[in-house]
Order: sequence, then structure tokens, then C-alpha cells
Amino acid sequence: MRNLLLFVVCLLAQVTTPILARAGDVAELEILGFTKDGGVFAFEEYGVQDGSGFPYANRYYIDTNDDRFLKGTPIRVRLDDETATIEAARLQARQKGEAIISQAELSANRGITAGFNSVTELSADPHRMVVNPRPIFSPVDQPLEFRLDVLGMNNTEGCESQGEINGFRLLRVEARDGGTTKLLHEDKSIPKSRGCPNGYSIGAVQTFSMGSLSAYAVLIAVRQYGFEGPDYRWIAVTGRL
Repeated sequence: MRNLLLFVVCLLAQVTTPILARAGDVAELEILGFTKDGGVFAFEEYGVQDGSGFPYANRYYIDTNDDRFLKGTPIRVRLDDETATIEAARLQARQKGEAIISQAELSANRGITAGFNSVTELSADPHRMVVNPRPIFSPVDQPLEFRLDVLGMNNTEGCESQGEINGFRLLRVEARDGGTTKLLHEDKSIPKSRGCPNGYSIGAVQTFSMGSLSAYAVLIAVRQYGFEGPDYRWIAVTGRL
């Protein structure tokens, strides 16, 4: 009986070890919110870097009028110490972020998470999301629909040995205009900050209103080639309504 138990333990170790070795690094997403006028959207991603084991926290502050980062951002913190904690990295990032926009203002204007799909969600369409922008029933707003197209970019410099490389295009479908589409973003090249991405999925839609809808942010999960498995990071495309 003891030998049988030892055999089962060894077998389980052999089965689970490869799974753990391919865990990769999936950054947690924290939606921070908007400024009180909806002019800026902010979010955070954080986790432990695969391979090194170093904790990190990145904060992004985006002008919703032109979909550009505010000056001095993104804020990127990585603690090059395996004994350091994610909480310590997040605290440093938050403290640096206070010089950009106060946490209190963002928290007071978080907006509405109108739709959300985790990277572990298997049943949802990763390239399309349609939401009622606000929790008002019967709805008083037109639905917001976003569609994501993957664009092959295997000629990206520095990614030649990484296999398939992709950029993306994001469209908003105008329900009131009979389904016409508006181009929100289209990669012409892949920025170095994005690494060597091979896949994308729409993760969330965050909306903001001041009496009526005024701004939105589409959170997109970016799949990259990682050290121990696929890594996921987050980017956002923002706009005004």
C-alpha cells in the first residue's frame, strides 16, 4: 500500500510540474477611474514577472480626447528582488501616480464596468463586445459595440525569432447609423513597449457619464511570448462620446 501511495505521488508530480512550468505571467488589471470631467482614464496592471520572479506595477494615464498618454506616464515600477512583494511595487507606483492625478479623484469617478471578460474566459468572443453602457433598464443609451481585428506583422524588428507576431485594429460599430463602423485604432507598427505580441482579446469596456455618456475605455489583453509560458499585459483605447 505504501509503495502504491509513493507511485501515485510521483505520478502526480510528473503530471503537474509541466503545467506549473508553463504558467506564464498574467498581469492583474485594476481599473482606477477617470478624472472628474472624464478627460483622463487611468488603469493599473501588476504581477510577478515570469523567469525573474520580480514584482511589478504599471500605471497608465490616457487623455480620452486624443487617446495619448499624459506627460510623464506610463509609470513603471519593477522591484529587482525576489523577496519583494507586489504590494510594495504597487505602493511605489501609486505614490508616483499621485503627482499625475490623485487617487482620490480617480476613485470618486471610477465609471461603470459595462463589460468584462477575463483572459481565462473560454466561451466569450475575444474579438467582439457589445454592452449597454449604463445599468439603466430599459436602456436609454444606444448599445456600444467594439470589434477587434488581428493584423499580421511578422516583420517586426526584434521579433524575428518569436514566431507569429500580430498587431490589431479596433472598430466601434455605430448602432444609430445602421451599423456603420468608426476606426478607433489601427497599428501601422508595433511599439517596442508592447514586446512581441501574438494575440489580443477585448477584456473590458469602462464608461463614464456626467448626466449623459461622455467617455469610454476599451481594455485589451495582449498575449506575448514569455519565459515560462504566455504572458498577458494590458493596453487601452479611449475616446469621447
